[in-house]
Amino acid sequence: MAWRATTVIGCVRDGEAAIGCDGQVSAGAMILKHGARKIRRLYEGRILAGFAGGAADGLHLFERFEQHLETHQGRLQRAALELAKEWRSDRVLRRLEAELVALDGKHAFLISGGGDILEPDDGIIAVGAGAPYALAACRALLRHDPTATVENAARRALEIAAEICVYTNSSIQVESL
Repeated sequence: MAWRATTVIGCVRDGEAAIGCDGQVSAGAMILKHGARKIRRLYEGRILAGFAGGAADGLHLFERFEQHLETHQGRLQRAALELAKEWRSDRVLRRLEAELVALDGKHAFLISGGGDILEPDDGIIAVGAGAPYALAACRALLRHDPTATVENAARRALEIAAEICVYTNSSIQVESL
């Protein structure tokens, strides 16, 4: 049975950062949970992270990522690079089925099991089943409303994705820096 877990969006603009996710967890055509929490504050609340994919895998990634943040004194870029290297080379981690989004006030990264680290040009990153919808909505909102906050843009983008994607619901959580 194919698991479709969530939609996570992160945005960084002008020193502000926000990350949001919906709460839906689905297996095939069945919704298993409406209010799953897939975002966290890490490293003394200075880093925001979220995952899409298997819950146990995502929680394991949070733990590993937080260890790298501690080792590298909260330097997001360095911790992301080290996690990606470890993820790609470790036999156990390579089997994890999740993706991680991590951000601070300057950077937004997507970290995947293939050893990939992606930093978007516009500071907006999304993962999960509804990622294309949330990403497009957030980009449009931030481009056409210069007064919009990243927190409001993330929330509204998830609301729009929930209207379109059957694997995204309107039980939305948003954290901001």
